[in-house]
Amino acid sequence: MQGSDNLLVAPADAPAILHFAADVLLFLHIAGASVAMIAGFVAVIARKGDTVHRAAGNVFFVSMLVMAGVAGGVSPFVPEIVPVNIAASVMTLYLVTTGWMTVKRPEGAVGGFETGAMLFAVGLAPISAVFGRITGDPTLYFFAGIATLAALADFTMLRRRGLTGVPRIARHLWRMCAAFFIATGSFFFGQADEIPAVLRGPLTTVLGLAPLGFLLFWIVWVRISRAFKSAPIAVASGP
Repeated sequence: MQGSDNLLVAPADAPAILHFAADVLLFLHIAGASVAMIAGFVAVIARKGDTVHRAAGNVFFVSMLVMAGVAGGVSPFVPEIVPVNIAASVMTLYLVTTGWMTVKRPEGAVGGFETGAMLFAVGLAPISAVFGRITGDPTLYFFAGIATLAALADFTMLRRRGLTGVPRIARHLWRMCAAFFIATGSFFFGQADEIPAVLRGPLTTVLGLAPLGFLLFWIVWVRISRAFKSAPIAVASGP
């Protein structure tokens, strides 16, 4: 998400309760993002299905919901509305919830949630593209592309009446890692001015792009590793 000037700040003459509420929401957003990034890195490094992965994954899922939920809820009320911030929040919520449901559903099962999620992605794609055209922000085209691919994947899953085995795990992993990338990209790139100058550079770039590397690694690894083919894996809610 872009710009520290786009924070929810109560007017100076607003009642104290509004100032308190704004401070609480800002704290929840920052805390959720911080916890999500730490838990996300633990989850992607940990062995899939073990205790550490499950615990970190659950923390990642909840903290991402808090971070994106607060950001999406307050974005229309900040001094300067930035469409890409709203799109990032909505896309993150969509990715983490569909990724979570992928492993919470029994193998080979779908329901009304998956149909609704597909329709949501179908609507999100053109809306993001239109606002990308209006604002000239290429990030919105990126979100439009991700939404299109996700909608196609949702349609394929619905047509197959659910996923089993490796395709199910791969769907879970790519959605969680993509949401993770939105979080790290929003912080390390979108909020770079908030990072001390001495810490900016190659390290922040690597951290910002790391989820994409993990995404590529795990998508390839789950397809070639016998561990994911020989027996069901108890995958947690995180990447």
